[in-house]
Amino acid sequence: MTSHSEAAESPEDTLSRVYRKLRAELAIELLDRIKASPAGFFEKLVVDLMIKMGYGGSREEAGRTVGKSGDGGIDGVINEDRLGLDVIYLQAKRWEGTVGRPVVQAFVGSLAGFRASKGVLITTSTFSADARNYVQQIGAKVVLIDGEALGSLMIQHGLAVTTVASYEVKRIDSDYFDE
Repeated sequence: MTSHSEAAESPEDTLSRVYRKLRAELAIELLDRIKASPAGFFEKLVVDLMIKMGYGGSREEAGRTVGKSGDGGIDGVINEDRLGLDVIYLQAKRWEGTVGRPVVQAFVGSLAGFRASKGVLITTSTFSADARNYVQQIGAKVVLIDGEALGSLMIQHGLAVTTVASYEVKRIDSDYFDE
């Protein structure tokens, strides 16, 4: 059954609504697949995502996974730019529950141990409000990416997804006719 608001929407609005729904469902499916994969896979995925987002250059020269016993709380390292002028440290948390301030504080402590000022903590779950507030108050630049943002970034940058259809919506160019 079609609701009154759906019946009144334009074809472009319908396409947009359905597109957003498909993306949201794909993001959920991506997170489910990530959670079912081995921990090492997630650490590699985090480095791959940063490279897809334009950090560092190629995988060989720009980023590497570190995650192993004695890694100092760091799962990956990536060059901020192609020249390697600065480094970003990564931590990947494949969790179900909310990531709280103590986990973020431990990551910030790991950054200090490497004399690093930039880090990205990525989780498949969510961050508590206290954790988000904490990163805004510290001197180090730490970015928190939760599961929802992770799925969205993977789709946006074409990581672990493939295009099955593409639609272009066109409208008349009034300027052409007004010349």
